[in-house]
Amino acid sequence: MSPSLVYAMLIAAIVFEVLGTSAMQAAQHFTRLVPTLIMIACYAIAFYFLSSTLRVIPVGIAYAIWSGLGIVLISLVGYFVFGQTLDFAAILGLGLIIAGVVILNLFSKSTFH
Repeated sequence: MSPSLVYAMLIAAIVFEVLGTSAMQAAQHFTRLVPTLIMIACYAIAFYFLSSTLRVIPVGIAYAIWSGLGIVLISLVGYFVFGQTLDFAAILGLGLIIAGVVILNLFSKSTFH
């Protein structure tokens, strides 16, 4: 499996995880059927793509990238879509998460096996 395909699947996993988490917010404690069903479908797709990447990327590295970028993206969705605030500490922490993902990808020899 080519690295570009693996990263495409990992990006798909991240996107579907963010969509699922956004739908969870819209589901309002599972009281709205359509967002709840969208959430379930998006999480299932996200885990399918994430598990597909584990053939090539070690689980710890794949999960670090998936969860780290998912946190950053859902924080941006929360800010822009749901009107949630991000203070300086939150922005700094998100920046550190991004830095961690970049360091993993640029300098770690553990990324692919």
